[in-house]
Amino acid sequence: MKTYTILVADDEPKIVDVMSGYLQKAGYSVICAFTGRDALRLFEANRPSLVILDLMLPDVSGEDVCMRLRRTSSVPILMLTAKHAEQDRIDGLHLGADDYVTKPCSPKEVVARVGAILRRSHEHETLASRLVYHSGDLVIDNDKQCVLKSGVDASLTFMEYRVLTTLCRYPGRVFKREELIETAFGMDFRGGSRAVDAHIKNLRSKIEDNPKEPVYVQTVYGIGYRFGGMES
Repeated sequence: MKTYTILVADDEPKIVDVMSGYLQKAGYSVICAFTGRDALRLFEANRPSLVILDLMLPDVSGEDVCMRLRRTSSVPILMLTAKHAEQDRIDGLHLGADDYVTKPCSPKEVVARVGAILRRSHEHETLASRLVYHSGDLVIDNDKQCVLKSGVDASLTFMEYRVLTTLCRYPGRVFKREELIETAFGMDFRGGSRAVDAHIKNLRSKIEDNPKEPVYVQTVYGIGYRFGGMES
């Protein structure tokens, strides 16, 4: 059985110690960082399967760490935040985070979310191993779990990948936001409809020539979203 490595980045040693203990008990390998710079360095050296990232890190903020990771990696990122306002959490998703937990949090909940994220990130959602749209403008390679836009890796996060593969599995079907949450993310997802909109916005910026006039991920006003691409 594969052992997943989790990077925990938090400047509070007690939180890191408790979180590490619960994760190790659940069978994960854990590496720890107490600053933003350490988190970036350890990520490059170890390439973990998932990152638990506190927003309030010294030297380099969690937001900056998240943005830097997203430039080169689609690794799942679970944010820890003491900010309770909904907009703060939505902003984190816009930066590229995949899920969040608000402090103070239960270590058991964090472990459960890590497990759910990793399960979703390794599930195969499309009907074929390789889907090609508009003569190669968009290619979804399900075996490699990657998406190419005009021949270049679109660097989707796994949440963005799940949204796209869920929609393209049922071309033309209109998904209400609640249905998309249940089908793509599972019922443990707490982001709500605004979080779905944030993932859709990020996805469009990566795969659409003009995100304001999307060809692939289309809005059906007053209802939800559908996939508009035709396989070629």
